[in-house]
Amino acid sequence: MSTVQTPYRYDFVGSFLRPQALKDAKANFLEGKIAESAYNHVVNKEIEKVVAKQKELGFHVITDGEFRRSFWHLDFMWGLEGVAHENNGGGVSFNGELALLDDTYLVGKIKAKPHPFVEYFKFLKQFEDENTVAKYTIPAPAQTFQQMIIPQNYETTRKFYETNEELISDIGKAYQDIIKQFYEAGCRNLQFDDCTWGAIVGDAAKQRYASLGIDIEEVKSQLLLVNNLALENKPADMVITSHICRGNYHSTFFTSGPYDSVADYVFAKENVDALFLEYDDARSGGFAPLQKVSPDKKIVLGLITTKSPKLEDKETIKKRIHEAAKYISLDRLYLSPQCGFASCEIGNKLTEEEQWSKLKLVKEIAEEVWG
Repeated sequence: MSTVQTPYRYDFVGSFLRPQALKDAKANFLEGKIAESAYNHVVNKEIEKVVAKQKELGFHVITDGEFRRSFWHLDFMWGLEGVAHENNGGGVSFNGELALLDDTYLVGKIKAKPHPFVEYFKFLKQFEDENTVAKYTIPAPAQTFQQMIIPQNYETTRKFYETNEELISDIGKAYQDIIKQFYEAGCRNLQFDDCTWGAIVGDAAKQRYASLGIDIEEVKSQLLLVNNLALENKPADMVITSHICRGNYHSTFFTSGPYDSVADYVFAKENVDALFLEYDDARSGGFAPLQKVSPDKKIVLGLITTKSPKLEDKETIKKRIHEAAKYISLDRLYLSPQCGFASCEIGNKLTEEEQWSKLKLVKEIAEEVWG
């Protein structure tokens, strides 16, 4: 599209369920049954198909479904200088289910280098047309920052960075460089995915940090600082949004709690153009924190869940949109699912057809609300 106006009244976060052909090709490649070139051929074909489906449904944003990555966040970090990873069979607990994740840690100072995701974007961009704009998703700078100071990485990180402030500075500079790489490749719609804010909402997080002797307000300040540092010098005609996530692994979640305790930071002061917010169930609390959103931001309400195949009731969703409009004007509100359908390769517990039915519902409701 000649002018990027994202987000759109009906939008989505980015990831889609991996088709069986893609799963089979990945397994065959890892087992040495097919060459990397054959695997990449399948990936490219499946991306073409998923883009065609997005267009068929009438969406104005297209993504590659995140089909080239294993994890929504870690694969991006592996493209930074100074970052290494290995699979030790560990992971993170999501509401009782273990999400298997590669250990990802520092082996040097963080710097930008030509990032493979930019090449992936170039493949996607060829499918843009007069009705669509290509969107690419990457983990927020705060996500990379937090990854490097989790307990199992803390001592290793301190070998390269004596303070969090030094680490934040290098992450911010690296992201500025990569944002420039995306821009030069023609990207005008970039989305941060950010679980860090969702991880510190609610009383449980406050108590956890207090037990560690850490000031949770200082944590919030650091998350805001690294994200805004990355956004410095952002091109004026590039839209950068942020999806605030609470965990989305195999239809499970990571955290619960209302946005109230972080609204003064991310809603009021983070310098993104729009926020995609999870509001698909009671874990997210009410809409009152939306009154803290700075006047330059748009809000995409994630009222349709990707965690269940059950279709929401249209009138209930419309009612919720109008409830949100009591705190922020309706013309600054948009609609999407609360998260992607497959944040990691395993995907959520629904079928591809059920996934597309969810997107159809998003579009139908948005057209009935906004015309």
